Amino acid sequence: RYGFSYDWDREISTCEPEYYRWNQWFFLKMYERGLAYRKEALVNWCPECATVLANEQVINGCCWRHETTPVEQRALEQWFLRITAYADRLLEDMKELEGGWPERVLTMQRNWIGRSEGTEVEFPVVDSDEKITIFTTRVDTIFGATCVLLAPEHPLTRKLVPAEQAPEIKRMIDERKRRGPEDLEKEGLFTGRYALNPYNGERLPVWVANFVLMEYGTGAIMAVPAHDQRDFEFCKKYGIPIRPVIRPVDGPLPDPATMEEAYTPDGVCENSGEFSGLPSAEARKRMTEKAQREGFGRFAVSYRLKDWGISRQRYWGTPIPIIYCPDCGIVPVPEDQLPVLLPLNVRITGRGRSPLEQVPEFVNVNCYRCGKPARRETDTMDTFVDSSWYFYRYCDPHNDKAPFDPEKIAYWFPIDQYIGGVEHAILHLIYSRFFTKVMYDLGLVKHKEPAKRLFTQGMVVKDGAKMSKSKGNVVSADYMAERYGTDTARLFALFAAPPEKDLDWQDQGVEGIYRFIGRLYRFVTRNADRIRGVTPQGPQNDADRRALRKLHQTVKRITDDFETRWHFNTSIAAIMELLNELTALEGQLSASALAEILEKMILVLGPFAPYLAEELWEEIGRQGPVFRQSWPSYDPELAKEELVEVVIQIDGRVRSRLRVAAGTSREELERLGLEDERVRQLLDGKQVARVIVVPDKLVNIVTR
Repeated sequence: RYGFSYDWDREISTCEPEYYRWNQWFFLKMYERGLAYRKEALVNWCPECATVLANEQVINGCCWRHETTPVEQRALEQWFLRITAYADRLLEDMKELEGGWPERVLTMQRNWIGRSEGTEVEFPVVDSDEKITIFTTRVDTIFGATCVLLAPEHPLTRKLVPAEQAPEIKRMIDERKRRGPEDLEKEGLFTGRYALNPYNGERLPVWVANFVLMEYGTGAIMAVPAHDQRDFEFCKKYGIPIRPVIRPVDGPLPDPATMEEAYTPDGVCENSGEFSGLPSAEARKRMTEKAQREGFGRFAVSYRLKDWGISRQRYWGTPIPIIYCPDCGIVPVPEDQLPVLLPLNVRITGRGRSPLEQVPEFVNVNCYRCGKPARRETDTMDTFVDSSWYFYRYCDPHNDKAPFDPEKIAYWFPIDQYIGGVEHAILHLIYSRFFTKVMYDLGLVKHKEPAKRLFTQGMVVKDGAKMSKSKGNVVSADYMAERYGTDTARLFALFAAPPEKDLDWQDQGVEGIYRFIGRLYRFVTRNADRIRGVTPQGPQNDADRRALRKLHQTVKRITDDFETRWHFNTSIAAIMELLNELTALEGQLSASALAEILEKMILVLGPFAPYLAEELWEEIGRQGPVFRQSWPSYDPELAKEELVEVVIQIDGRVRSRLRVAAGTSREELERLGLEDERVRQLLDGKQVARVIVVPDKLVNIVTR
């Protein structure tokens, strides 16, 4: 209906066993390499979905699918993929993507991975065998620590906080998930316990603080209020001492009695024992060496990125190929037993347990090692596993011996151009990069990145809101195609906005496109008889020359849009401008000029309005379908703009503008720039050092 073209022989369906068996195969390969593992963890739980969410699927404390449903924290046994093992490579290999991927996406991924170099230090808990391990990038300030802060979700929080205060901890967690740590007033709860600073033996009170993130570092920090602004605000609120230990290189130590904010730059250590007098950088080095030497710390790299929790308590997903045997423990399903099929006789209850648990013939199985009764894993994989490698399967969709043939992948990959929304920057796009690196390590591919170039398209919005079925604000493209025709639907979608911008749906815009199509159709059909059998022979008069110049400029502009910018809205605007010019000159144009103009105009129209183009092509008596024709060429000389605007700058600041003939020489542009009346006034009393000329664009006059 919409004139799209697909190779249906390469169609895949990620919910079919022919595809998801290879999800299971990849899982087993990762399990063999220690990249898939199981542990109990506090996980994000959506009450509406009744399942776990990955960190990347929590948006402003709510579920990515249910934008007003606060996410809860639950402790569950979960399967994880060790994406953190690839954190450095995910960062380092971004060099290959610079210039091809939007910088916005790369920045989002860098921030999400969040690499920090620093020091891990162990603080022994008084009257306990427990130790609180903190990560800090500013170990040079450790003598200024006046308390230790735990994230509410930290495992030690449950051990150190009295039972009667557990509801308060839960409230902290739920409130933070609803609002996000950056929007919360800082709150804390004293545990009644103390930990020892290993550098000086000082007893520090242990608090739980709502602004400490389990997702960063170790989930515990030393609070140094004199040199960290968040710590300063927290300790001020709760009357915890402030002890400066870093002074400016050329200034005194800050006075805690008069401090209104933390002093955060590097400086010189004071009140820091053997490290007093050292610059911050040197102190960090020596303090870390001492911690390693004496066994209470180490150099460490921390990441904001956490391992990818893939367990989901839902039916719709790939069964995890693991069984649990009372004698053998965790047993992977042998490869020759794949795929583990989703059962069909399943009842969906939505009560928060995997529906697969209710299917005995799925759950109960004999152990592959000892033959005794065992149980299958009943969680399924996050469906982002499906989308992490689907594009590879397109290259070899019917392979039943492997996910794909590496030789076929070597021919097609890496992808030349990938198109996807920016909302997937830290979801699908980072997962697909991770999967590609795993494939590289498995010897399946020869490239380290899946796509050379990425284009992030905008969204379709109506009344300022993203269209979605759940919001009930969807406008059906089918309805528009039925009322106005497919070509109108296509042209409007392409014309309404550049592809990287959101498209605000306006019904009156659709009607405007419909009228344009009618004008174009009428212009071609009323001139069709004049050009049937006519061979283009160049311009015959001034009107021909003017129209042909506009035609060649239009073809060049659309060609450039296709090859570089993808701004199809400006391509369609160029066709509209061409039609306006032709309509004004219609009675003066020769049949020879019209023949070339209509042929090329219909050919460049083809990608945007294929049905209209085919009909008009036949109307003017040309043979064969439009899409079997060569793309029209243009004459570079004719395509040149007759007049261009040249900016005149003085010392880099725009001072005037000139309209000159395209191709004006450097010497002439320099002369015109210096003789410009406004420029002469501004240069009065100044000496010109040199003049920089960029033909057709710029004259920059540099003064002494």
